[in-house]
Formats: sequence, structure tokens, C-alpha cells
Amino acid sequence: MTNPTGAIRQRDGMTFAVVTRMPAGIVTPADLEKVAKVARTYRVPMLKVTSGQRIALVGLQPGDVQKVMDELGPLAKPETAPCVKFVQACIGTEMCRYGNQDAIGMARAVDERFKDKTFPAKIKIGVSGCPRCCGESHTRDIGIMGTNKGWTVLFGGNAGTRPRFADIIARDLSAADALDCAVRVSEYYRAHAKAHERTARFMERVGMETLKSELLTLLPYIQIEKVN
Repeated sequence: MTNPTGAIRQRDGMTFAVVTRMPAGIVTPADLEKVAKVARTYRVPMLKVTSGQRIALVGLQPGDVQKVMDELGPLAKPETAPCVKFVQACIGTEMCRYGNQDAIGMARAVDERFKDKTFPAKIKIGVSGCPRCCGESHTRDIGIMGTNKGWTVLFGGNAGTRPRFADIIARDLSAADALDCAVRVSEYYRAHAKAHERTARFMERVGMETLKSELLTLLPYIQIEKVN
């Protein structure tokens, strides 16, 4: 049996899951009402809030997948190619007294820039408004972390079976420069990574010194973090 386009085959080999697209984990009452209506209509056995701040509709019959995606509309997130799986974020300066930078605003900007891009392997992005890193910036492929001096961009993190803390690429950036830096680092990865090679393994193979020397020619407006 082939996978319905955009769906994730489940462990039973017979049913599928569809996940929502919710940048920064922000939803509206209308979003939740739409998900609930679809779940009732198609008798979805499980709704799961994922670690990436999305909602997974789990246990769909093959014939219902496209109908569910059509009814969800822009809220649906097709899983069609190695791409950005999600952009998660803490609440930043919206409500948190520790927030140094606007994590939600940054996450939305990042999602807009990355949403149609494909990569050699999946990418997960975490945005945190302060060094407490509730957005898990240190263990995501791309991390953007706020401080009282600006934004820090990190790259090559992983929280899987071979965990790896991301490398710091640059510190004290404006929001525009942080976004530009994240895009350019991702483009370097896309151009030089092997097929299915996650950023953590890519950094272990390529090394920070190589990445730094290459990026200095692309990002002359920032001081790349030196490696001791």
C-alpha cells in the first residue's frame, strides 16, 4: 500500500496521521474548532499535541486522508519531502518576565522564510526568547536564542539517539541579521550535506572551522564565534 500524499504511515501499517501547521505553536479558536470538527466527522481515534507544538490527527483511514487535508485547508501540513518539520517557540516577551526578545515574532518570520524549502534531511527549528531556552534552541537543527544584547544563532543540534548541542554561529544580532544568518547557514548545509544527513552529523563531519571560514565570506556584517 502506498502512502496517501502528505500523510505519515502509522505503526500498524494500515492507518495514517496528518499534522497541522502551527508556527510558534499559536492557534486561534477557529483553528481548534476546525480540528475538532474534522476529528468528529472522520472519527479520528487520537489527537496528539506533539513536541513540535503541532496537533497530529492519528489513525486516519487511507481513504479519509485527502478529505481531512482538504477540510483543514492551510492548517494542514503535508509531509512530502525532507523539509522544516516545525518552528517551535517559547512565549518570549509576550507574557514571560524572563523574555529578552520576541520569540513568537521571530518564529513566525522564520516559518515564513523556511516553509517552502527542502533540505537533504529534515530540519527542526527552535526559537527561545532568553537563555533559559524553553524553545529548545540548543538541541534543534537551527536554534535562535534571545539575550539582552540581541539574538544568538545556533546550528547542528539534535535531541535524538545521538544527542548533540548546537554550535554557536553568531551572537548579538538584530532580528533581521539573525534571520539572514539562519537562512544562509541552512543554504550552506543544503549545498554540502549528504542525502539524509542531519545537521548534527553534518557538523561532526565538516567541523566548525570549515563552516566558519566559508560563512565569513557570506556574512561579512557579523563576527563569527571563534572556536577554542
